[in-house]
Amino acid sequence: MKTYKNYFILIAGIINLFTAFLHTIGGQIELVLPLQKSDLTNQAKAEWFGVWHIVTVILFATSFILIKSFFKNNNETSVLKYIGYLYILFSMSFITSSLLNGLLAPQWILLLPIGLLTLIGKNK
Repeated sequence: MKTYKNYFILIAGIINLFTAFLHTIGGQIELVLPLQKSDLTNQAKAEWFGVWHIVTVILFATSFILIKSFFKNNNETSVLKYIGYLYILFSMSFITSSLLNGLLAPQWILLLPIGLLTLIGKNK
């Protein structure tokens, strides 16, 4: 049985890794620093900062899993399915937030393709 490289998974992993760096660098400058200087309580700042870094960990960890799966020709693992669903749900939260607040929270533009490509790749 001939194996092939699953480029859907690789592309999802690359977009995810790009998103992780964008989140880490751009988000730190545009969101974290201004919120740390805001009038929020120290408790709220500490919790918000912690959640921010949980997202950072998730982004880098799932990037690693996706890219590793490509190089190991391992798209049989069920974790890929859950990563795909997770990213689709992440994107839905930003779409919903955008609609409810009458503005564009553009994070879904990167998160939705990661989820879709992962699920497509998982099913190939």
